[in-house]
Formats: sequence, structure tokens, C-alpha cells
Amino acid sequence: MRDSSRLSRRAVLGLAAAAPLAAAAPASASASAATVIGGERLGRSGVQVSGASGLPKKLTARAWLVADHESGEVLAAYNAHRRLAPASTLKMLFADTVLKKFERAERHTVTADDLLGIPAGSSLVGVQAGTTYTVEQLWLGVFLRSGNDAVHVLSHMNGGVAETVAQMQAKAEDLQALDTHVVSPDGFDHKGQLSSAYDLTLFARHGLADADFRDYCATRTADFPAGRKKTFQIQNTDRLLTGAWGMETYDGLIGVKNGYTSHAGNTFTGAATRGGRTLLVTVMHPKSGGNGVYEETAKLLDWGFAHAASARSVGTLVDPISEGGAPATATPSAAAAKPAAGARASTAGGHSSWGLVGGAGGAVALLAGGALALRGRRRRTAAGAEAKTKTEAKTKTEAGTRAKAGTRAGTRAKTGKEPGAGEANGRDRR
Repeated sequence: MRDSSRLSRRAVLGLAAAAPLAAAAPASASASAATVIGGERLGRSGVQVSGASGLPKKLTARAWLVADHESGEVLAAYNAHRRLAPASTLKMLFADTVLKKFERAERHTVTADDLLGIPAGSSLVGVQAGTTYTVEQLWLGVFLRSGNDAVHVLSHMNGGVAETVAQMQAKAEDLQALDTHVVSPDGFDHKGQLSSAYDLTLFARHGLADADFRDYCATRTADFPAGRKKTFQIQNTDRLLTGAWGMETYDGLIGVKNGYTSHAGNTFTGAATRGGRTLLVTVMHPKSGGNGVYEETAKLLDWGFAHAASARSVGTLVDPISEGGAPATATPSAAAAKPAAGARASTAGGHSSWGLVGGAGGAVALLAGGALALRGRRRRTAAGAEAKTKTEAKTKTEAGTRAKAGTRAGTRAKTGKEPGAGEANGRDRR
């Protein structure tokens, strides 16, 4: 007899065809299993603001965020968790990861190997093989000129580029910057190198808690070694800090980091202090080039200082896990009513598809359950057929016996049982 407990080829194909449909099912049923880092509203698309009006008009950035540095309250946001190319603003995470590993006065003589692998078209500060630099000078090259050459030298001092990338990714996870994927330490355009307005703001907030980080990002100009005991002046490329290229300096600005690549366009995270309040603003990918990223940042800072007292929080900048921050968790029972601060909220160019994992998993489980039920049903059917066959055979045998002996009659045939179904102000340096 054929083993009828196996699923037919048609049934297998049917289940296989249904699996992709289950994986593509709407996330609404499973979204309750996912949570959004910083609060549910930050996972929504569009402008998020409460208790205040007058947001700047004609903002063109693909994502932006305004937050209070001290409290971590997010005062307003637009596509906060949208994953976009970060450009050199990713250097804030590089500094968060490597800055405290070397003393400022430590000296390093650069080798040719230290400068290998720098992407063509990179911004450079002018590091030369054979020249000796202090760690402080290298960090000034990173913060002021966004020098990828300085980044690569510090990375080699830290154990190599690959090791530094791994450490940066681990640091991002500790900071709960789960929109960030690190491919290179310098922020240069690489496939899959992504971050978000929310994550960049986390990097800035964490960095500003360190005195050296604050000092470097607030420096307007510095003298940089040119070799043979000569120096040349470098100037910070943050136009709100220096007033270059037709921009006026922003009153109270204390940094933090700008970026530009042909793919990312302009990105910027700025921090300013007025009246005892420090605000953080991140702007990513405005349509207008040139000064656009600085103009939109200034407008958002102005709005924040004007409305911070009345604006109600729409989210929170979470604390690092290593500093007591609650780790991102999914709690389906609680999240069914309202997602809590916790997990990844967006993917490249749009919103999160992470919640689909729960939906797909549930649907596949249902399919698997259906398969098991179908098998059980077939087992029961097969067992019943077998019992029926045995009964009929036994009945025929007994009938033959009665005919031959002529003495037995009315022997009752017996039947068998069917088996049962069994995730500060700017300063100069010289």
C-alpha cells in the first residue's frame, strides 16, 4: 500500500506558493510584536509635533529631528527613523568609538600602509607618510576638514579598518542606534552604509558628553603639520560655526558635524546653546545644495528655541545600554495596545519591514499546522481503510467455515478500532 501519510506533490506546491504571500502580508497584525526606538510616534512618516506650531515652511530635507540635549526629549521630527546615507556625519560615531583610546599628546609617525584604502574622491586634510602627528592633530583633521586620511590613520592605530568598523557597529548597538549599518569608518558612499536622523542625533548627544569631543567640534581653525617643521592652517567646514560661503554664524552654536557626498548630498547635525538650553538638530538630504542644509538647520534651531517651552515631547533620545538604558525589547502583550521605545523602525528609503517577520512567521506556523493536520487526517483515513479491509476478509473466512461445517451459524464478525489522531562656542588654535 502507498504511504498516504506523505503530503501530495500538489499540497506541497500549494504550501510553498502560500509562504511568500504570508511573508508579504501587511505588517499591521504583527506590528504589535515590534517596538520603535524612542517612542511610537517616531516610527511614523511625516511631521511629528505636539503642543507647538509655526514649524519652518518649505523644509526640503528627507528627514530631520529637533531634540533637547539635556532631557533627550524630541520636540519635533520628520521621518526620524528613515534610513539614509549619512556621509561624514558618521564620523561622530567614529569619534564615539575611538576617541578615548589614545591620549591627545600621543605621537604617531604615519606609514604608507596607514593611508591605503582611502576611497578616491575623499575629503583629505593632508596627512603625509613619514610625518609624525599627535593624536590631537589627527582628530582636528577629522573634525575640521573631515579628513578621511586622518580617519584611516587613527583606524590603523586602532587595529585596522575592519576592526574599527566592527567596533563602530557594536558601539551603535550599545547606543541603540539600530538604523545604522557601518561599512567604512569615514562615512564615504558604500552600498549599505546607512543611518537616520534619530541615530545621528544619538551620536552627537553621546559625543558632546565628552570634553575632548566638545573641544574638537567647536574649533574653528587650527595649524596642521605640513612636514619639515612647517604648518598650514585648516578651517572647520561647518559653515554655521565659521560663517564661510555666505552663511552667517549661528549664535550659540557649539558644533557638531557636517557631511557631503554625491550620493548622500548634504547631512548635518548641529548643536547650539541659548538661555541655558542646548538643542540638537539633524537634517538629512535637503533638496537644495550649497547652504541649504545649514539654512534648514538654523530655521529648526530658531523654532526649537522659540517653542521649546510649549512643545510636548513626541519621543525620546534613549540612553546607551552600557549606561543603564533599557535595551530594545519586543513585548507583544503591551505592544498590542501601544508600541514602546525599543526596536528598529525603518529601512533604506522608507519605513520598517522588520515587523513583517512576525506576520510571516505566524503565517508559516499556520501553514505548518495545516500540513500536520492534513497528514493526521490522511493517517486516520488510511487506518480506517485498512481496518475495513481486515474486517471484510475476516467475515469471508468465517462465512466459508460455516458453509463447510454446517454446524456453526450466526457467527458475528468483529471490527477493529480506528487509530486516534495524534529584534561651546567656536575657538581658534594656533
